[in-house]
Amino acid sequence: MSQSQKRVPVYKKILQDRIKEWMVKEFLNYRLAKQGYVDSDVLKTPLGTRIIIYAERPNRVIGRKGVIVKELTELLSRKLEVENPIIDVTPIQNPELNPKIIANRIAWAMTKGVKFRRAGMIAVRQIMDGGARGTEIKISGKLTSERSRFEKYVFGVVYKNGYDAKSKVQRFVGQVLLKPGLYGIEVRITPPIRVSDEFQIKPPTREAIAETQAQQAGGGEGGEQAET
Repeated sequence: MSQSQKRVPVYKKILQDRIKEWMVKEFLNYRLAKQGYVDSDVLKTPLGTRIIIYAERPNRVIGRKGVIVKELTELLSRKLEVENPIIDVTPIQNPELNPKIIANRIAWAMTKGVKFRRAGMIAVRQIMDGGARGTEIKISGKLTSERSRFEKYVFGVVYKNGYDAKSKVQRFVGQVLLKPGLYGIEVRITPPIRVSDEFQIKPPTREAIAETQAQQAGGGEGGEQAET
């Protein structure tokens, strides 16, 4: 049996698939950075490889008459050797609650000459109007002088430690290159979901009320008999 005909171990096949998935996502992120690309999913199907692209503005990703999608399909098949790529473009739900979109908006505003404080406060307002429980925006770089520093804008509840901070708080770190240098933009968003330390006391049911009244009545009758 030749070397090429040997069966690839399962763990190597899994690693190869994960590496190929990472390469596809990095390529899409680089190619569609200016078209509002947010994230993507790579799924294996019997017909080929289905790639779902999530974007803030799907029309810019698709292109006029699907030119960009056709180009991406050809590049993925030829350069990355993706088997029969099928690309679907889906709009992102609740863009105001996506930290990557918010960071890109701040970066775009700063490139247009908007002051970082104004860009940060507008982003905070958009996030809270979108229904978030809390947000934190941190902008670092040469903000007001030649010395690098950072400013932070916090509103609402943002968890930093524990289970909720790892599993529920969404975080993204982006960069923008301006004339003074490189600026960092970190966005944390607590979505409108139930957190671990939140509890609610349910009102008693009719059966529970009736049972409690019966117990109280039985206890009162027993006390009267004991007195007689």
